[in-house]
Amino acid sequence: MLALSHYNSSSSPLLPRSSNDSGGKVEARVAVEGLSQQGNLTLLQPTTSGVIVVILSMTLGIISNIVALFILANAYSQQRRRNKATFLLFASSLVFTDFIGHVIPGALVLRLYLSGGVHPDDFNSSDGMCQFLGGSMVFFGLCPLFMGCAMAAERCLGVTKPLLHSSLVTKTRAKICLSAIWLAALCVALLPCFQLGSYAYQDPGTWCFIKVLSDTQEMDMAFVVLFSGLGLASLAVALVCNTISGLTLVLGEAQEEAWFASLSKVS
Repeated sequence: MLALSHYNSSSSPLLPRSSNDSGGKVEARVAVEGLSQQGNLTLLQPTTSGVIVVILSMTLGIISNIVALFILANAYSQQRRRNKATFLLFASSLVFTDFIGHVIPGALVLRLYLSGGVHPDDFNSSDGMCQFLGGSMVFFGLCPLFMGCAMAAERCLGVTKPLLHSSLVTKTRAKICLSAIWLAALCVALLPCFQLGSYAYQDPGTWCFIKVLSDTQEMDMAFVVLFSGLGLASLAVALVCNTISGLTLVLGEAQEEAWFASLSKVS
């Protein structure tokens, strides 16, 4: 979702750190800073091209979503048919969520780029910003998948069972469904707050996500499986629903053409 940049670093190895001695940690950091001041060690610094890539990615995503929101808002205000209005409501919510998903994580990643990122020794740490950024990545990663699945299911019901669709699907129920989707994604994103998984800085230290690279615990693996399973399940359901909708439309069109052909022969 976000473009990440490569960092420039020298080939000089960092000094080893003692995992149990806090004094050793301080001495190692002082030694590294001293070497960097002497020109013997180059600490990681973000490249200008990387910052430009992040800005362009975020800007293009924001502009495209604004244009899509404007088009969908006009179509929704002019649409009088309830079934199409419901679909446009789902589509508008999807685009709006993706818009916010570009703004919030993009701004945080850009801030980390401009501040120089996090040192590799601190990749396994997690401060308030990392928790918020990791939660945002999970939330805005699941919401579009859930909404796409709901849209596919709604269209499949409308194509295969139009009478049932007209009686079940309403604007109020669509809004309830959207609220449930946002709440479900939020609950998953907040699981690390209850010690059910954790977020950590990811290489090159400018973004946060679920901890999977090192010091991974059982709850971290369960969190990864949950996140991946929900995403894959949403994609699978959407694929099945779209396939059924497509086949129904193709078969219906073929039957309609055959019916008109039979009428022309009779006449």
